[in-house]
Amino acid sequence: MISRENIRNIAIIAHVDHGKTTLVDAMLEQSGIFRDNEVVDERVMDSNDLERERGITILAKNTSLYYKGTKINIIDTPGHADFGGEVERALEMADGVLLLVDAFEGCMPQTRFVLSKALALDLKPIIVVNKVDRPNARPYEVVDEVLELFIDLDASEEQLDTPVIYASGRDGWATAEYNPEQPNDDLTELFELIVNAIPCPDCDDDGPFQMLVSNIDYDEYTGRIAVGKIERGKITTNMPITVCRPDGSTTRAKATKLYTFEALNKAVADEVGAGDVVAISGISDINIGETVCDPEHPEPLPFVKIDDPVLSMTFSVNDSPFAGKEGKFVTSRHLRDRLFRELDSNVSLRVEETDSTEAFTVSGRGELHLSVLIENMRREGYEFQVSNPVVIYKEIDGVKCEPIERLTVDVPDEYNGVVMESVTARKGEMTNMSPAAMNYTRLEFLIPSRGLIGFRSELMTATKGTAIVNSILECYEPYRGDFAGRNRGAIIAWEDGESITYGLYNAQERGTLFIGPGVKVYEGMIVGENARLEDIVINVCKRKHATNTRASGSDDALKLTPPKQMSLEQCLDFIADDELLEVTPENLRMRKRILKTDLRAKANSRKQL
Repeated sequence: MISRENIRNIAIIAHVDHGKTTLVDAMLEQSGIFRDNEVVDERVMDSNDLERERGITILAKNTSLYYKGTKINIIDTPGHADFGGEVERALEMADGVLLLVDAFEGCMPQTRFVLSKALALDLKPIIVVNKVDRPNARPYEVVDEVLELFIDLDASEEQLDTPVIYASGRDGWATAEYNPEQPNDDLTELFELIVNAIPCPDCDDDGPFQMLVSNIDYDEYTGRIAVGKIERGKITTNMPITVCRPDGSTTRAKATKLYTFEALNKAVADEVGAGDVVAISGISDINIGETVCDPEHPEPLPFVKIDDPVLSMTFSVNDSPFAGKEGKFVTSRHLRDRLFRELDSNVSLRVEETDSTEAFTVSGRGELHLSVLIENMRREGYEFQVSNPVVIYKEIDGVKCEPIERLTVDVPDEYNGVVMESVTARKGEMTNMSPAAMNYTRLEFLIPSRGLIGFRSELMTATKGTAIVNSILECYEPYRGDFAGRNRGAIIAWEDGESITYGLYNAQERGTLFIGPGVKVYEGMIVGENARLEDIVINVCKRKHATNTRASGSDDALKLTPPKQMSLEQCLDFIADDELLEVTPENLRMRKRILKTDLRAKANSRKQL
């Protein structure tokens, strides 16, 4: 058992893509945990398939390394605002943080969010200015920006007196005195700073055992595994324990197995003491936020309040003509069990039952938060349908209020007007405008969360993919009024069948197609985007009728424009209130809620009365 004086618990926090996971890679490699001939993937901590594909961290993860006899427990956290709940609970296990800031981008919206959470928990910070070797890096200006952010967040004098180190996580070096001509060789200075500047855990070694569950792991043989930092006492294998629930009830259990985090694996332990991060198996129904205690002293610990969700969607059983043909799990019971199981580990998510047994309201931090859940479910074999995301309003002092986000857009100077016009049309207000880099401007706005639905894809098209867009929840303000939603209608299939080149050729003259020839379609399915505002119904299964006469050139092959491939996020951005997205392991299909053309026309006419 390691004494707490030889333990350091740190969380690595930053805005998305500022290099957290890459720096952890370098720290692990230089601590000697890998064999010389071992092949190690880049971003080794991003073990989830979606994380590797998207290049982002979604789940907070634990690892550890040793430096001169000191065990350094590291929590790698997500940088995207939608996964802020992962950051908030991960900080419960830390005594200090490495605040990574990109030497070119500087402080971004999520930098403010994660730092505010760390300061509120009174964690000791170390500023790591990362990527100092990238072109146009401005490390000293960035340090000033970070210190201004500390002051803006009302940091104490002790928190302001924080050490600064300059690093290149990709090349694996760090130095307190940065010289571009002579960068350091390794991360020794960073390791020394962690050991000397981050305090050892402030815990009671000899008291009765007490631990707050900050994470849940799962093993197919041992079941659910509770992860957390021991606040008091020690735990041994097969020791009787008590679980304190949020509702005040308690449950008896036994710690059948203990693990500590050693590099990328969990190592079996017989005894773990105060201050260390431990994983406990044997508690079948344990959840995040519960406290595991000595049976004689059942004293719950307070859990950090997770910020409320801002967007909600309806998940329901698939009822399209193709229902049940492509999924493994298709019933309402399957859907309900899967959604409520997600709540065990996804602390930012909310799931509520509706009047219908076949539909559930799912609320999350943002579109990415919800789309990752959808993508995971479809990969697991679930088939279902979802509505368009809608904002969750709050009533404050009798006034209807909506979530407002701080939006930051880095864009080439020539597109400044396009961005301002687009944001203003969505009820956004500019708060700041400053040069970001050569020929780039940083624009900051306060915009309603509903204004961001579909905004990113629209902006990427308008700026030819050059804009860098970031946002984070700022506050709630009175409702800012209505604005126009989607400015294009849908091209809708007229009948069930298979798309034919001749029918698609006639349809593509009216807008942009989402499908090519040979695709099975059904009446009411959305097959493209109309160039105009209204929806149009087209028979994409229409064949060219044979005739007895042949004209010159009439048999030439019809040329189709390649269809637009819609990602999951693009589909969610596109669908309107009267539309749904059918999600299966094999396909994403957008459709009208009312599939029959005549019934849809009647419903629309009733709505206009």
